[in-house]
Amino acid sequence: MASTVTNIAIDCANAYQLARFWAEVTGHPVDPEDGPGDEETAVTLPGGPALYFNQVPEPKSTKNRLHLCLRPDTTRDEEVQRLLGLGASLVADRRTSDGRGWAVLADPEGNEFCVLLAESERDALPAPA
Repeated sequence: MASTVTNIAIDCANAYQLARFWAEVTGHPVDPEDGPGDEETAVTLPGGPALYFNQVPEPKSTKNRLHLCLRPDTTRDEEVQRLLGLGASLVADRRTSDGRGWAVLADPEGNEFCVLLAESERDALPAPA
């Protein structure tokens, strides 16, 4: 017997607004039944769990113990720039001079996530020495 992950719950101050940000990030829409003012909102990812936004009264206070890692269709650096333009902020730059590494960003409510290398970038890297 096993359990299936059906959603990843993200506590937030404004469920619909944060869901709209993540809809732009993932390229998948906010659930059509959800709207402004809803305290619960979802973005369903094809073939995977939904991102479920749950409005709570308390603000985020510490580093996430669980976070999402994104593998872009474009390059890592292009995706970082796109996400910064959507309202994300850079938390930590873990990119290295040899082209490896990742960037740690935060969504508009401060939830951290990582942007990894695209598959094509990973495939083009030489084996580590």
